[in-house]
Amino acid sequence: MKLVAGIVGPLVFTASWVAATVRQHGHGEYHVAREHISGLAAPDARHPRLMTAAFLALGVASSVFGTALRDHLGGSGEAGVGPRLVQVAGLAAIAAGLLRRDQMLLGLPEGVARQSWHNNGHDIASGVIYASLIAAPIALAQRFRDDAEHHGLHAPALGTAALTAGALAVFASRTIEPYNGLVQRFGVTVPALAGGALAARLLRVPSGGPLTRVRRRFL
Repeated sequence: MKLVAGIVGPLVFTASWVAATVRQHGHGEYHVAREHISGLAAPDARHPRLMTAAFLALGVASSVFGTALRDHLGGSGEAGVGPRLVQVAGLAAIAAGLLRRDQMLLGLPEGVARQSWHNNGHDIASGVIYASLIAAPIALAQRFRDDAEHHGLHAPALGTAALTAGALAVFASRTIEPYNGLVQRFGVTVPALAGGALAARLLRVPSGGPLTRVRRRFL
């Protein structure tokens, strides 16, 4: 039942940032189109504890899901690095929640020459999360490709990685800067939904057996 964490974590996180964004609307200069999710956990946000708790919940749930995913796919020797990358994303989410940004809005606070060490730490943790959101589905796709039982998940995993990578590339390039907040949310929500769908699918499949490879025909 630990696979349920793969559904609960993304659901709690997504519901939390949506609720925090709605509650923040009309208070201060925060705008969903241009500001990032992390700002909702900053000290000057309206409900920073909600988003801090959401980061921690996502991190713990992802770590648990990574462990369950490894076990479901036959253990460390058979599962590949995908489950471990899911766990890395979870640990980075915990770090991002604990190392909060200095303020809700992007940029340095007025009169401050440089951002704090914990803001720097938050940025590093966020980078690890983004990299893991792309690498994990690629690794899982590699694992699913030759697996007769889960072969149908190969293409969806690659599609998830492609959509996430595309969104985060646009986000990092700032080509549509006024809407980077929306791009970030899309880039985070796609793998969240995919992870939840994967967990729901695996809950219906027996676990723990050895890898049964796809039989390929050679002409």
